[in-house]
Amino acid sequence: MLTVLGFAMIATFLVLIMMKKMSPIAALVLIPALFCVVVGQGAQLGDYVIEGVGKLAPTAAMLMFAIVYFGVMIDVGLFDPIVRGILRFCKADPVRIVVGTAVLAAIVSLDGDGSTTFMITVSAMYPLYKRLGMSLVVMTGVAATANGVMNTLPWGGPTARAATALKLDAGDVFVPMIPALGMGLLFVFVLAYVLGRRERKRIGYLTLDEVLVPETDTVLVTAGGGGGGRVDLTKKPVGGAGDAPGAAQGAATRSDKVSGAGEDEGFQGLDPNRATLRPRLYWFNAGLTVALLAAMILELMPIPVLFLLGAALALTVNYPKMAEQKARIAAHADNVLNVSGMVFAAAVFTGVLTGTGMVKHMADWLVGAIPEGMGPHMGLVTGVLSIPLTYFMSNDGFYFGVVPVLAEAGAAHGVSPLEIARASLVGQALHMSSPLVPAVYVLVGMAKVEFGDHTKFTVKWAALTSLVVLASGILFGII
Repeated sequence: MLTVLGFAMIATFLVLIMMKKMSPIAALVLIPALFCVVVGQGAQLGDYVIEGVGKLAPTAAMLMFAIVYFGVMIDVGLFDPIVRGILRFCKADPVRIVVGTAVLAAIVSLDGDGSTTFMITVSAMYPLYKRLGMSLVVMTGVAATANGVMNTLPWGGPTARAATALKLDAGDVFVPMIPALGMGLLFVFVLAYVLGRRERKRIGYLTLDEVLVPETDTVLVTAGGGGGGRVDLTKKPVGGAGDAPGAAQGAATRSDKVSGAGEDEGFQGLDPNRATLRPRLYWFNAGLTVALLAAMILELMPIPVLFLLGAALALTVNYPKMAEQKARIAAHADNVLNVSGMVFAAAVFTGVLTGTGMVKHMADWLVGAIPEGMGPHMGLVTGVLSIPLTYFMSNDGFYFGVVPVLAEAGAAHGVSPLEIARASLVGQALHMSSPLVPAVYVLVGMAKVEFGDHTKFTVKWAALTSLVVLASGILFGII
């Protein structure tokens, strides 16, 4: 009964948010509360929620201060050179822009933190997507999938969990998987190229003549506010006109000159003349960021504490005046509230799913449903199961609850725990778009994309990427 109700709760949640019948926050709270009552455990709802909030509170704190920290770094101009480099590569070609998104997300993912990756990627690429009227779900989908593949780095989380759960060395788990993961990342780049071609066909091949200001060699302009020049977009022959989900309707491709009218009014990209820039402190901010990321990788302190200290130091040094500090915090308050609110709402969902025993019953049912004849192929079975299970469950639930059971079943047929651990990493490309992953709310929130639109667009491509990793692992003899 709990198995059926668990799957029904997840399905109800996904259907309602994809059909936009409920907001993600409302769905994350109300649906599990209802199902908790249905299973006859309504009296324990408060305990389940408090337990879930307790587990996710450090994550919420980390995201809050990470958003403030990286928001300040964007304000002071730390990432402007990255944006300039991306713009030089991308120009105004949708193909280059989407491929550039994948490359940037993959590179930034080396720090092992999805929230950081999404904040930097969206900050760099959002103005360009918005200007050219490109589909924003293409940006979020490509970024999430690239980050999902890179999330398997030993310091990213899943590999360490798999190694810990099965008492293995993380290097022994990860290193042999590199060829398969490399094929997965290559597939993401190919996918980005294909989606870019689709975008080029939809909106046309554009030229962007004044995006780089020759005198200052800096980036984007301000539309509807602030000085910074003007962008001229000149259309060449346009292909298909079908709209992709999340595309900016009536965007710059409909007009030769965008200087503050229509949908872009009030939209501000990385204005090279913005008052928040601190060019004299560039190397201090760069050093602080490198030190912060290094401390995260070396685990010198808990990540929430590192970001708390980093945000306080960045604000104090870059904006010594109290009024300036308050203004910067207020500027990022929307993102902080949206993301932290989503995380605490997700705590209700995960708390009920775990507290009622639904997760355990679902995992036991799935493992029990594996035919006896598949025992010698438990590596393949684990890889296939990792795709839906890491989407519907937290990484902790999957790696500490399900993977040991799969490893035990495989051991009875001579399948090594190392093979099970490697196969369990396959589903991470899809996992990064799961509603149970707090970082995805940073991505969709900053990109101003509906979570349902992101889910509908991304799930199929991310699942396909995971299958490519699995097939490559089998082909190379890793799984």
